[in-house]
Amino acid sequence: MSEERIDIKKERDDGDNTRRDFLKNMGIAAVAGAAALSAVPADAEAKVELAEHLQGHFELMTDGQKKECIERLEKRYTEEFGKKTTVSNAPPVKGVLFGYALSISKCIGCRRCVKACVQENNQSRHDPEIEWIRVLKMEKGNLAFSADKLDKGYPETSALGNHGVQVGGNAYNAVGVSGETEHYYEPDKVPEKDAFYFPVQCQQCEKPACVKACPTQATYRDPNGIVVIDYNWCIGCRMCLLACPYWARRFNWAQPNLPAEDMNPKTHYLGNRPRMNGVMEKCTFCLQRVRDGRYPACVEACPVGARKFGNLLDPESEVRKILATKQVLRFKEEYNTYPKFFYYID
Repeated sequence: MSEERIDIKKERDDGDNTRRDFLKNMGIAAVAGAAALSAVPADAEAKVELAEHLQGHFELMTDGQKKECIERLEKRYTEEFGKKTTVSNAPPVKGVLFGYALSISKCIGCRRCVKACVQENNQSRHDPEIEWIRVLKMEKGNLAFSADKLDKGYPETSALGNHGVQVGGNAYNAVGVSGETEHYYEPDKVPEKDAFYFPVQCQQCEKPACVKACPTQATYRDPNGIVVIDYNWCIGCRMCLLACPYWARRFNWAQPNLPAEDMNPKTHYLGNRPRMNGVMEKCTFCLQRVRDGRYPACVEACPVGARKFGNLLDPESEVRKILATKQVLRFKEEYNTYPKFFYYID
């Protein structure tokens, strides 16, 4: 049994009490139970059994409880989407610490990674559409240095000179990346001239601020270093969203819209199974894939090979070789969250 699990078990009683106390104080338990009992059977949402609302933390369940939970979910999803749906409980891979490397010099901003992620992970398609990956487009600045501005600084006159001894006249010209970012762009072709692209998703931090902020331990690191969410244990307080410095978490403000024909029926309990209204979700490195020895969907979808993934503990893995040989940076390193998502320059 891993050290992570041992720590959770040690806190079992405290965590359980904390959640119950929280629900009691907020009155949520009463609302959730009443909603389930009064729901109309014809409504798919009404098929959520009371047992789901009252089930324990997945990591703290017995094997029998997990089996019962998985069977209940598979039955509900199969009925709801009209296709045979499986919910895996595949355990973490032993002796592996997953890491990701992304070349910001190769990315062309096509956002195929975004679409592949949405399809693989059963994200809501509209009202609102939920995307776990953002690709930031940044404009390159200009080179408008001008000799005409040499005497246009501040102050205009001074005993030390009339050239702007405090602020130079060319101080406000944008050079290099301008800092202006655009999340939603639809060009005819990519990459666009004078544009620079910077994809952002969950950084799978070694010291995740979101986990520390969660009052119920619904979100936590797994032994492979992936931050996961027990959707049934999440109370939707959104404290994790506020704590994350990367804007990597998404909240289901409404009932997710996932058309049955688009639903991916191969799911994992902690990964891409359909979520419900009022819970958080985010990238899990496609946990349902990587625990099965496959690459995340975004890695496979990238047409230029900008995305790399592998075991940080293996010196021969591609991601480790990139860290050893390329110019590498961590996003917002000043927050000391120690992401396992790295950016590099070829």
